[in-house]
Amino acid sequence: MTSPRTTGPRATPSSQAAGSPRTARPFRRRRAGRVRRWLAVPLLAALLTGCGIRSTQVPTDFGPAPSRVPCALSGPDISTQSAHGVPVQVFLLCSEQLVTVDRSVRIPDGTAEAARRVLVAQALLDELAVAPSTPEEQAGYTTDVRGGMTVSGPHDADPEDTLRLSTSPEDLTSTALAQIVCTFSDSAAARDDGSVVLGGPAPAPLRSYECTPEVRAAPGDESPTSMAVEGS
Repeated sequence: MTSPRTTGPRATPSSQAAGSPRTARPFRRRRAGRVRRWLAVPLLAALLTGCGIRSTQVPTDFGPAPSRVPCALSGPDISTQSAHGVPVQVFLLCSEQLVTVDRSVRIPDGTAEAARRVLVAQALLDELAVAPSTPEEQAGYTTDVRGGMTVSGPHDADPEDTLRLSTSPEDLTSTALAQIVCTFSDSAAARDDGSVVLGGPAPAPLRSYECTPEVRAAPGDESPTSMAVEGS
């Protein structure tokens, strides 16, 4: 009679793994490596957030941040200013240069040429002295021409296209004189060649002024080119 064979508890994979240090160590190392990698993801995101950088999985390029463009006016504001009267342009200061802006002036119909030149000059002078509008101010426009200045026509033996200011041109700042000369030279107040004959109250001498590209580019450094008018 054969006696039954005694057997121990049946081995299981788990028990084999637990009892075999050779197989347990690689399993723990692989698992620990995966845990460390998963823990590194939120840690990296936290570091990026702390530096002000938003983490993303997709590369993005939105270009440079928008910047304010100086000396740029919106179309509606320009059209509103020129809606009534005769459209003209005046030179204002912006970014240390002379830049034209649109304006409008009212001149009575049928005005004689000589009187028209003076009326246009006075209207332009008034526009130069007006504070820039809100959109112009926001775009960086300013003016150095002060209010209260008047302009009159020729006196006695003056040339017929003379314009005499209530303030002598020599007493104006370089930028204010540049604004006036360049604005007048681009209007009906100028001579046929674009020059402007200016003087202070009579009998102050007269000078012929020109608006050059150098003056428009740096009115604070370059005074308008001028020459004495003979006989004045």
